[in-house]
Amino acid sequence: MILVTGATGKVGSEAVRLLAARQEPTRALVRDPSRMPHADGDALEVAVGDFDRPDTLDAAMRGVDTVLLVSPAVPAQEIAVIDSAVRNGVTHIVKVTSKASADSPVDRRRGQARIEAHLEASGTAHTLLRSNAYLQNLLALAPGVTRSGGFLMSAGDGRIGMIDARDVAATAVAVATAPGGHAGRAYCLTGPELITYTEIAEELSTMLGRPVEYRRTTPDEHRAAMLAAGVPEPVATSNAQAFGLIAEGDAAWVSPDVETLTGKPPRDLRTFLRDHLAAFG
Repeated sequence: MILVTGATGKVGSEAVRLLAARQEPTRALVRDPSRMPHADGDALEVAVGDFDRPDTLDAAMRGVDTVLLVSPAVPAQEIAVIDSAVRNGVTHIVKVTSKASADSPVDRRRGQARIEAHLEASGTAHTLLRSNAYLQNLLALAPGVTRSGGFLMSAGDGRIGMIDARDVAATAVAVATAPGGHAGRAYCLTGPELITYTEIAEELSTMLGRPVEYRRTTPDEHRAAMLAAGVPEPVATSNAQAFGLIAEGDAAWVSPDVETLTGKPPRDLRTFLRDHLAAFG
């Protein structure tokens, strides 16, 4: 039995769909079952639980061999999942993560480092799937593109190996369904190419048939704009720090690991935009 946490998110929901299609015995952990998308497959169970309530995690873990750990990377919450997995005899944890560093200026990277250190110390066999930036994050630009013909960004000319969350899910499923050969491994998940926000604007312009402007700004100005748009302060601060690092080349890395693990090349920018073009008006 595979338990998928964060089963209503962009990675978790796709992982559940893929597992159900393969008729893999799967349990989806959700806080609100009404948000659980439909997935065909008799092997799918839904468990209602809360990262902040260990008793609900223990109930969801019973009979589980492998946990696919997906969450917003709140250390206390993911550590609670890891501890529950240990208590209930789970044999392998597949963690979807990103860049992690205990001394990073970006809060969520420090949080990932804490979680990964706890996972290592737990002694449970595990695999890390370290993703570059998600293409799905571009959907946050859609309202600005629709309303004003452009978007604000502080990533400069930084190149990014952006990856589609659907490919992260497919890779996670490939590992979770045959975890034995992946214990102790960390894989880097990216798209097939390095892209810039200038290229994103150009591709959108071509597909939409009208100009889309990349409006450059500084990280501080970008943070202020996000706060004005209602983004919570910790998220706005972390995002602005991350975009500033992207401008310095922090995300300019690509890897063959998605195709190696899934047998299929990851989706590129054009494919992603074509699939989601309606969101951009």
